[in-house]
Amino acid sequence: MEPSQVVLMGVVASGCASLGTAAGSLGVFAIRKLSRRMEDGLLSLAAGIMLAATFFSLLLPALEYATESYGSEYTSAVAIALGVLVGAGTLLIIHQHAPHEHFTSGRESADNTKLGQIWLFVIAITLHNFPEGLAVGVGFAGGEISNGVSLALGIGLQNIPEGLAVAVALLSVGYTPLRCALIGIASGLVEPVGGLVGALAVSSAAMLMPLALAFAAGAMLFIISDEIIPETHQGGNQNLATFTLLIGFVIMMILDVVVG
Repeated sequence: MEPSQVVLMGVVASGCASLGTAAGSLGVFAIRKLSRRMEDGLLSLAAGIMLAATFFSLLLPALEYATESYGSEYTSAVAIALGVLVGAGTLLIIHQHAPHEHFTSGRESADNTKLGQIWLFVIAITLHNFPEGLAVGVGFAGGEISNGVSLALGIGLQNIPEGLAVAVALLSVGYTPLRCALIGIASGLVEPVGGLVGALAVSSAAMLMPLALAFAAGAMLFIISDEIIPETHQGGNQNLATFTLLIGFVIMMILDVVVG
């Protein structure tokens, strides 16, 4: 497959994945209030889908590509491990320096700069969506269409509850349903940007392909571990959160098998 085709497919697929955010955001017109229990369940479902996508559509292909490129399973494992850590570390640095707001526990910031609450939410959504778009973009590495498609489907599905949760949260602080929906939709537009970056990286340098996949996996694992799981285990719904995460994992696993 030509590099230009890889880039185009990465951008288009990540754009399609962002439609999940749009669909969830539009749900604010039908659901005006989310209970804490429902919010925890939806976000955990999203985390399970992301977790399965990380393993089946990012890490396993990364290890396969690395073994082919580097000729050693040991070297490949070390390279992928480093890629995961670099991806997670990059997200950590971004979180430490970019003021943002969690879904439920409130503001986390490196300084006392007072930003409008709406922009804190927008930053938080951006932090989540960019590495997801990146993952879809690198998912098409080497012309693996089925791998990229399964990633786009999985991330698109997990974007729905995230978009809904964020839009309803914005509604609760006084914004109109239309404004909440439009902001939610706009926030998803960073995913095609991430898809473009990922697709360009892997199409311009084949040797970067396994490392790009590992980087995206590390970024997604950081989001799951640092953001979603702690958030969904603070309101007394730990059992619900655990099993909806498992359900999300199973859904994405089946999707990966069927599409792949």
